[in-house]
Amino acid sequence: ATMGYITPELTGKFPGFLAPSAGLKFADIPTGLAAVSKVPALGWAQMVAYAGYCELSGPTTRAANTSDYADIVPGDYSFKVLTSSDPAEKDKKLRAELANSRLAMMAIIGMF
Repeated sequence: ATMGYITPELTGKFPGFLAPSAGLKFADIPTGLAAVSKVPALGWAQMVAYAGYCELSGPTTRAANTSDYADIVPGDYSFKVLTSSDPAEKDKKLRAELANSRLAMMAIIGMF
C-alpha cells in the first residue's frame, strides 16, 4: 500500500487520458482515497468486471488438478524460517507479525 501511494509521486503518472470523453487525464487523479471519487463509475465497473472475470475463469492448467497435490499441506514449504516447530517460538513470531502489520496499517493511515 505504501509503494502504491508513493510511487506515482516519485516516478510520475501514466501519460494520456483516463477518460477521454470526460477530458480526465491520469495526471489529474490524486493519490490515496481522494482517487476514489475522481475515477468515473464506468472505470470502477470495468475494474470490478475484470477482477470478476479473473476470479471466475479460474486456472485451466495441470496445476489446477488438486489430486496431484493431495498429500501437500497448504503453507508447508518444508523449512521453518518463518515458522517454528516450537509452539512458544511460533507464538512469538505470530505476535511479532501481528504487531508489524498493525504498525503498517497505522503508517498508511498517517499518509492520508
